[in-house]
Amino acid sequence: MTGGAVPGPDGKLRCPWGLSADEYVTYHDEEWGRPVHGDDALFERLCLEAFQSGLSWITILRRRDSFRTAFDDFKIASVAAFTDADKERLLADPGIIRNRAKVEATLANARVLADWPAGELDTLIWSHAPDAAKRPAPRTIADVPAVTDESTALAKALKKRGLRFIGPTTAYALMQACGLVDDHLSDCVARGAASLAS
Repeated sequence: MTGGAVPGPDGKLRCPWGLSADEYVTYHDEEWGRPVHGDDALFERLCLEAFQSGLSWITILRRRDSFRTAFDDFKIASVAAFTDADKERLLADPGIIRNRAKVEATLANARVLADWPAGELDTLIWSHAPDAAKRPAPRTIADVPAVTDESTALAKALKKRGLRFIGPTTAYALMQACGLVDDHLSDCVARGAASLAS
């Protein structure tokens, strides 16, 4: 997919990936690229992006409710208190991705974040948002990067603070999903909606 925005069932132009599955339309139109704040909310996105590594995002999207149930809505304090029995429960849960390294990283990251002052994760992540005025709107999917200097710096900052399973590509996916960047294509109906909603 290297083309520009394409018309959806309603005739409105959207990023091509936003029409590749029914679940994507709502996610693309109402969530992706809109600002996300709050430590627990950002922890959820960080975890889901890590679980997505090596998989299609639709796999995660279709299991998100199960993930939320399994991880107590990704409340940092709750997940930080999970025991070895909880870890085994998660590894046996068919509703999530049962990858030991990813489950263990999620639990370890929660324990690290539980010691941070309230709002620190939010502040750290958002401090890496690039200047939107210096980023031209992508015209085609080929114009959307997988990694940027900012995502590389964010991944390094998170790793330096003890977080696991976060590289520059995962960090950039997080930045896109949480509205640090607006990578909706220039002709996409959702382009700029994030700034209107914030």
